[in-house]
Amino acid sequence: MNKQKLPEGWNEVVLSEVTWFQEGPGVRKYQFTTKGIKLLNGTNIVNNKLITDNTETYISKEEATTKYKHFLVEEGDLIIASSGIKVDYFHKKIAFARKENLPLCMNTSTIRFRSIDKKILDINYFKFFLMSQFFTSQVQFHITGSAQLNFGPSHLNKMKMVLPPILIQQKIVSILEKAEQAKEMRKEADVLTKDFLKAVFMEMFGEKIPVRKLGELSSKISSGSTPLGGSENYLEEGEILFIRSQNVLMNKFSNHDKLYISKEIHENMKRTWVKKYDVLLNITGASIGRTAIYLGEDDKANVNQHVCIIRIKDLKETNPLYLNYYLSGDKIQGHIQLTNAGGTREALNYSQIKEFDVPLPSIEFQNKFASIVKEVESMKEEQKHSKEQIDKLFNALMQKAFKGELI
Repeated sequence: MNKQKLPEGWNEVVLSEVTWFQEGPGVRKYQFTTKGIKLLNGTNIVNNKLITDNTETYISKEEATTKYKHFLVEEGDLIIASSGIKVDYFHKKIAFARKENLPLCMNTSTIRFRSIDKKILDINYFKFFLMSQFFTSQVQFHITGSAQLNFGPSHLNKMKMVLPPILIQQKIVSILEKAEQAKEMRKEADVLTKDFLKAVFMEMFGEKIPVRKLGELSSKISSGSTPLGGSENYLEEGEILFIRSQNVLMNKFSNHDKLYISKEIHENMKRTWVKKYDVLLNITGASIGRTAIYLGEDDKANVNQHVCIIRIKDLKETNPLYLNYYLSGDKIQGHIQLTNAGGTREALNYSQIKEFDVPLPSIEFQNKFASIVKEVESMKEEQKHSKEQIDKLFNALMQKAFKGELI
């Protein structure tokens, strides 16, 4: 940033002028122990919090307090992951060390910061700077634009930041912290919404109700196929939608990344035609278990080999929205994961799917639950829009803060 464009009293400074930073040592594997003082790495930084119970790598207390004593973490240290982190996620890999995290010893791929003079730099202001594109863009420049961030003190020594007077820093921190709190409240609301449907389901269907096999409730359980010639036959526009696993999200059909096929190919693939209210289930790969309902026209879409069509035998007996929700729930999803544990490739076969147990209350209760699901899904869409707006606001505030336009 050009100094002449900064407000009066603001300066552009080199990071090393106002912060002390230290990269973790490269403790060797042969030094690892199963008890003592835990070694910190980037995995321990999760969504801007230091989580120490997700790893089990220690160093002996004797070695930590002698050879590595100058790497022992102190309360208030600002710690970042500095290796193998994607640019898009770096802002989540920044956290303060709290008293409850200690004792803890720095290790490779982490860097900690302290303010050299608290009257000149508020470390909370510096935290927000690290979360901004003004920092990550400099990192990318110094490491030749890699999508993975791998940097150390030699790179930090070349980086600069905008430094307003301490009182202005504190005002900026106060504003950005309130915006952060809004983001956290939005996350909590999303969790509550997700848990609400589970609670309603248990309230309505918690008592013992008849259980049927999915195969008994279905007139068709079958996956699709890929047209002869493969992707060469895919079209960006057309009348016949070709549904792939990326179009089947959990409890939602995605219209993004849509492809089409010709009518001629469609006619030759009648077995894979989809009808309105078919429940679609991803049966292979990383997206295994995701479900969605097709609400388009009958016989105007096909599915590929990674997607299974579950066609309800009697819509007066089984509500597709109820079935879709149940298949996406914890019980079936947990069963799917157990079924594929240890396999070389995640996959479900028709026999396994037909044997899924489905509690089947009366259609009246299913319909009531389905109407609640619709209301909640509508609410979730509003929440998604709200989250996007809050994220945009936060990013706009960050931009203004480090341009000297916020205060």
